[in-house]
Amino acid sequence: MHHHLASTPETVRFGIFDAAFDPVLTVQPGDSVTFDCVSGGPEVMPGPESWLTIPPALQAIHDARLDRIGPHILTGPVAIAGAEPGDTLEVRIEAVEPNNDWGYCAVRPLAGTIPEDFPDRYVSHIAVDKARGVCKPEWGPQLPLRPFFGTMGVAPPARYGRLSSREPREHGGNMDNKELGAGATLFLPVWVPGANFSAGDGHGRQGDGEVCVNALEMGLTGTFSFILHKAADIGVATWPRAETPTHYIVMGFNEDLDLAMKQALRGMIDFICARSALTRVQAYQFCSLAVDFRVTQTVNGEKGVHGMLEKGVLF
Repeated sequence: MHHHLASTPETVRFGIFDAAFDPVLTVQPGDSVTFDCVSGGPEVMPGPESWLTIPPALQAIHDARLDRIGPHILTGPVAIAGAEPGDTLEVRIEAVEPNNDWGYCAVRPLAGTIPEDFPDRYVSHIAVDKARGVCKPEWGPQLPLRPFFGTMGVAPPARYGRLSSREPREHGGNMDNKELGAGATLFLPVWVPGANFSAGDGHGRQGDGEVCVNALEMGLTGTFSFILHKAADIGVATWPRAETPTHYIVMGFNEDLDLAMKQALRGMIDFICARSALTRVQAYQFCSLAVDFRVTQTVNGEKGVHGMLEKGVLF
């Protein structure tokens, strides 16, 4: 079956992941859901003198004054019937499309990769041409859109309690990985019954290594299909990974970028050894020869590195 989930004060959480949240929708494995997601807090909205219009769904969420910890409006959670801790949730990203004609990119004090160089708030509102698939800052060139959701995740382990959406962790969350657009597949470990998947933080485009706090933040509509893999069939996953039509992707997160790199590297070695006859030392060498390790983002507290192995090179 196909389902539709709009962003309303009743179907979103503002910057919070928590295993205690009840699902707003329950679907069966194999079902798909279209999420209409909005983006941005009141502090980054255009003023009344602007030609830009705040979407009614976003304004309704602002007016509701929901509890807020982190920066992202997350639509969900959606439960997948039969999912249990230890299982793996496969999330196929079927489509991602802009649903607004503008987005924003902001710098704020004490945040970003070099906050000591940029101590003042600076918000750019950026026009988006959905039909042509481009955006254009007032101060810069026209750029092609490459939309993806910066934040996709399941409920975290219950022992963590209430978490800010800012930091990516083993449940996924604010990964900000630009490879996770339409056609990609995300694999997430399940930590609570139902898995409880949420999405938000739409990005119209972003470079590797998101640095100034934001990408092109904007409302996106995404369609996801959910496939459930039982632990007994494929083993227990403990960390997010992904695939695109061309690459296998392993991710690492840590407040220290060096340690994020080590985690991503060890994860790629584990992945290669599980799928090939290579020894660990051979897989280590193979990573130097054939795997690209890229900085995902450096602004989320837990920094990110993702390793990309081209399909067909080894298996």
